[in-house]
Amino acid sequence: MQKILGYMRKAVQEYDMLSDGDRVAVGISGGKDSMVLLNGLLLLKNFIGVDYELVAVTVDPRFGGVDGDFSHVTRFCSEHGTEYILERSNIGRIVFDVRKEEHPCSLCSRMRRGALHNIARNAGCNKLALGHHLDDAVETFIMNLFVEGRIGCFSPVSVPKTDSVALIRPLVLAREWEISTAAKRSGLDAKKSRCPADGHTKREEIKRLIAEHERLDRGFTDRVFGAMRRAGLDGWGVDENAKERLK
Repeated sequence: MQKILGYMRKAVQEYDMLSDGDRVAVGISGGKDSMVLLNGLLLLKNFIGVDYELVAVTVDPRFGGVDGDFSHVTRFCSEHGTEYILERSNIGRIVFDVRKEEHPCSLCSRMRRGALHNIARNAGCNKLALGHHLDDAVETFIMNLFVEGRIGCFSPVSVPKTDSVALIRPLVLAREWEISTAAKRSGLDAKKSRCPADGHTKREEIKRLIAEHERLDRGFTDRVFGAMRRAGLDGWGVDENAKERLK
């Protein structure tokens, strides 16, 4: 986890993600990314010099009308003295059975994000942390470019004008393979998504495209991400004052 903690500390400092007194809801899907995020934020409290609280939050889409198994999350939170909120929903039924979405990811993501924001707000949290990593950012950038014909990506920090809950992504400087390695070496229990569309989405196509480019031209992903940072795309750049503080 040491390498992941280094990435998280850098992201938190560069993008000013955490402040004293923050109460942070951590979105937990139960997979490797969110479990490493929660573990990392718990460990980071010991040395980053910022006083914040954590609340783990899960929105269960109930794919196929069946309750998801989050017992490993409950167990982890109990062992670490962390508050855990699990909310069951009908998102899976709405997306796949009612709407019968041909491309379900966008609607599912928006509905889950909205539910997480509501839970965070009701729990008295002022920030919501999600487990998106560097590869997610590059995939989103390329998907927007190739599929939607626009240049854009999600931001490392988002502060909605109509919401009191800011969105932060402390894992954005870490690669997915590094997160997977950290999860295994730390013995973190993680479960694969039960989504019916998992592995058959447009994002998976883009992921395979990037992997092929990476195989033929090592460093492709890092160069794309570097270009996003240097261009300051959607909040990815770092201002000069922050660079001075981080020297």
